Amino acid sequence: MSDAKYTSFEEFWPFYVREHANKLNRTLHFVGTTLALSCVAAAALTRRKAFLLAAPICGYGFAWVGHFVIEGNRPATFTYPAWSLRGDFKMWQMIASGEMDDEVARVLRDEAAGEPASKGVVEVEKAPPSTTQLRDPQSLN
Repeated sequence: MSDAKYTSFEEFWPFYVREHANKLNRTLHFVGTTLALSCVAAAALTRRKAFLLAAPICGYGFAWVGHFVIEGNRPATFTYPAWSLRGDFKMWQMIASGEMDDEVARVLRDEAAGEPASKGVVEVEKAPPSTTQLRDPQSLN
């Protein structure tokens, strides 16, 4: 795990993305998070507390297999539990919407270029206003 100390989720997110660079790991997280949410829903619908006990087992079980077996790294949950959970939900949403593969590519590309990946927004430099003005062709006569 990195020795970096993150002071915001925005700083933490690129680290989280790098720790989930392998698509199979991300898929396991998606399955685990979906099952965990399903357990919570089942607990609410059936009023059985056993589903609440199963939720973290499902969620973390799939995620930890992804980290220890597939990715070969240590889950961020151990050091950054709240941001890791927030990252799980953000990644789940991005996978569901088809955006996560592009996000991984962006973070890895920014890291390779030595750019800060935490910005997530590309700033576009605006061209200065033109000094020539367009005129109505009718007014030239």
